[in-house]
Amino acid sequence: MAAFLLGAVLLIVQPHIVPSRPAVNSKAETSSQTVPRELLKKTSQKNDFKESIHSNGSYQQLPQTIIIGVRKGGTRALLEMLSLHPDIAAAESEVHFFDWEDHYGNGLQWYINQMPFSYPHQITVEKTPAYFTSPKVPERVYNMNQSMRLLLILRDPSERVLSDYTQVFYNHMQKHKPYPSIEQFLIKDGELNVDYKAINRSLYYIHMQNWLKYFPLDRIHIVDGDKLIKDPFPEIEKVERFLKLSPQINASNFYFNKTKGFYCLRDSGRERCLHESKGRAHPQVDTRLLEKLHAYFHEPNKKFFELVGRTFDWH
Repeated sequence: MAAFLLGAVLLIVQPHIVPSRPAVNSKAETSSQTVPRELLKKTSQKNDFKESIHSNGSYQQLPQTIIIGVRKGGTRALLEMLSLHPDIAAAESEVHFFDWEDHYGNGLQWYINQMPFSYPHQITVEKTPAYFTSPKVPERVYNMNQSMRLLLILRDPSERVLSDYTQVFYNHMQKHKPYPSIEQFLIKDGELNVDYKAINRSLYYIHMQNWLKYFPLDRIHIVDGDKLIKDPFPEIEKVERFLKLSPQINASNFYFNKTKGFYCLRDSGRERCLHESKGRAHPQVDTRLLEKLHAYFHEPNKKFFELVGRTFDWH
């Protein structure tokens, strides 16, 4: 009898075992409910961790997938196409949580508040292209969710540089502000200006090395941005498989708009195209300068191919 009483006492006072990693949800691998409160406290002293639950059963949760980049690689097109799937809930705007210090200082509660309402079976996705080239971001994402599935969309580095310039150029034109020609950015003292930020953003292998310090390659799916433009359906099929989604997006969801010169979307009889800012013509660049740009990216591209074990049809 004494032994029985002693055993009962030990059972009562035995501490509860707390799992060291977030629990796994069968559909959404890490939800807002499973994030360690220590991380919530570390990233924010302003908010208590709360979930906004809608009367229809949907709620805001941390994303299980992030489109991390690359800038001018086709992130908006990828998000719009992926949103055709009924099991995807996408944040409308770029959140810049992990790369902007003032946003990150607001904590995970603030981050959750930027997410769309979704159902338990849905995957919440956000996209911020600047994440890929921001040194602090990989570790911060890892600290939030080690099981995060990441989407990276890339295109020919030279084309990405031209597209990068084009966006900034038009932004200035809309504000009636003058902006230098692309040659003034690409050339310095008669040589290619390798300090130009747009060129640095296209050195994919440097930034990829930083992400691979925290996430294995099987957690990062690389979408071929050039192929997504020319023939989107096969690329989206690969994304569906990577995210373990049921195949719901079909070839009939895409149609080529001859006026715009790129593919648009068809969903439940409704047709829509990307914003008019997408697909703008690049500036005319001297052939010799383009050749210099292609030559400069040759070795960095080769290093990237070796890093990811895959080649792309780039110059």
